[in-house]
Amino acid sequence: METTTPAQGVESGRSTAPSQPYDPAYDPLKSATPGQGRDYAPTYWIGTAGEPPADDGPVTQDMDADVVIIGSGFTGLTAAIFLAREHGIKATVLEANRASWGCSTRNGGQAQCASGRLKRSQWIQRYGLDAALKLHEECLAGMATFKELIADIDCDPQPGGHLYVAHRDKLMPSLEKEAKLLRETFHYDAQILDADTVKHEWLGDQEAAGAMHEPEGIGIHAGKLAFGYHRKARALGATIHPSSPVQGWETRDGVHYLKTPGGVVKTRAVGIATGGYTSQLLHPTLKNRLLPILSNSIVTRPLSDAELAACQFKTRQVITDTRILRHYYRLLPDNRVQIGSRSAVTGRDAPQKKYEDLLVRDLQRKFPALEGIGIDYSWWGWVDVSHDMMPRICQPDARETIYYALGYGGNGVMYSAQAGRRLAQWIAGHGQALDLPIFTSKLPFPNVREMVESQSFAPFRRIGQRFLYRWYHLKDEVL
Repeated sequence: METTTPAQGVESGRSTAPSQPYDPAYDPLKSATPGQGRDYAPTYWIGTAGEPPADDGPVTQDMDADVVIIGSGFTGLTAAIFLAREHGIKATVLEANRASWGCSTRNGGQAQCASGRLKRSQWIQRYGLDAALKLHEECLAGMATFKELIADIDCDPQPGGHLYVAHRDKLMPSLEKEAKLLRETFHYDAQILDADTVKHEWLGDQEAAGAMHEPEGIGIHAGKLAFGYHRKARALGATIHPSSPVQGWETRDGVHYLKTPGGVVKTRAVGIATGGYTSQLLHPTLKNRLLPILSNSIVTRPLSDAELAACQFKTRQVITDTRILRHYYRLLPDNRVQIGSRSAVTGRDAPQKKYEDLLVRDLQRKFPALEGIGIDYSWWGWVDVSHDMMPRICQPDARETIYYALGYGGNGVMYSAQAGRRLAQWIAGHGQALDLPIFTSKLPFPNVREMVESQSFAPFRRIGQRFLYRWYHLKDEVL
């Protein structure tokens, strides 16, 4: 196929302006599409990333494309990069709103050596030791891919590893067991730290009963990274079309016809990289395959030297705690503190200030010296959770040239780079060589067994989610 030139009238060096305001109540289970031309969420990442990079304007006419990627976040952009670099294919990227409008500019900026929500011990239970070891190697390869990609992107990297803080004494034995497994079985140098060591040599988190430190982990500026991927993809020949949601999809004789407001894009292969903003109506292969979950984040004003000392901040590494409804937090390069955790159940409820207040309370519980500190940024975003807590990068139906990379469960900052590479591999016709479970099976429908194993609440959708949030809170804080 021959790809048409970018939309006429788009000035070189300019980003397409939004045509609609940010929608704080957007809900992927309630809306047919993520909208069209909506502005970014008011995140710290967008507020401090600088001007968005130039794009190729909305689709304004019918056009042919070699390959279409739906979604211009981390996964879609890295897929476009690797399609060009490794397979000589110039992708056409379709985005409903502004480039990297969804997960990629609303996350916590934590690149961890993980894929999905399950621990290594749970990989062994589910897949067996051999597959678990290969999954670990895939994560290490993913971290290497990520480091190589960001080497020439100014995204404020904070390397050094990941600190996994036990928020209660009773969590330490399981943390010690996991660290021993990581060292002895996976040859991954995870180390246990006692409470005094954490509080006096790392950070003064008053909840810390100890921690596990793992060697791989990098904090990044999510907005600068997204914009860096964007520039890299276009420099390699990919075209990026914002304000171009896919509103209809037909496949005839192996050719896909993607209807956008400005025209139909015709292509022989489609990669889906829409994350937590995947519409239920995008394509039948995805209906009910994901449960979108809201996560909230806040960023404080810059801390004074006295506040830094009072909080005993001696690390800028990425940090999470052991709650089921976990917190992710760190000290940013400009001495602000960022912390995030779960949010509302529905998009309609997300703007309620009580969810920001809960995070402020949690921050102050960890760091009492920050009581009353000003909050400069507050936002929320949707996370794509699969029903078995593991991602899929696959061709769901061998008869169709449709591929997707979805279901990271909140661990997509790093692995999205490797997923983009694997998605490109699939699209280029080489995916059959991938033999791990996350490549050889499609996103599952929920069932009772998986719900019990992975603590997924998908079968109940929103009603069950409310009940399980209460149960998880009890397990995290009381029982």
